[in-house]
Amino acid sequence: MAGAAGINASAIRYYERVGVLPPPERASGQRRYGPEVIGRLRTVQAGQQAGFSLGEIVKLMRGADDGRAAEELRELAECKLPDIEALIERAETMKHWLELAAECRCGSLDVCELFAGEAGRVDHACAAAKSAA
Repeated sequence: MAGAAGINASAIRYYERVGVLPPPERASGQRRYGPEVIGRLRTVQAGQQAGFSLGEIVKLMRGADDGRAAEELRELAECKLPDIEALIERAETMKHWLELAAECRCGSLDVCELFAGEAGRVDHACAAAKSAA
């Protein structure tokens, strides 16, 4: 199963422990999974790519089991969007700071304005002077 799903066997066992996967049937001590498990594992992977925690993914799957999957997905997405917006804003601030740092020609970090204030509010004189030249 692990090979078919493209994940480690230890991850599958972990998913069983936390409730993402139902306990499998066993034959001669080996776990035997039904074909529906591949779909659940794909749901886990898609949820993780979207930034959901395993706890949120478990909640989503429980909603699917109760016929409330679409409602749970909407609620989780609405809760997650503000976090993603904040993450994007932080990434844009970091990018701006790094762009200024890439242009920096200060002789010392002690005099560099990049280290004197908030990254999003820096008006880096040496980078601005270079751009104007």
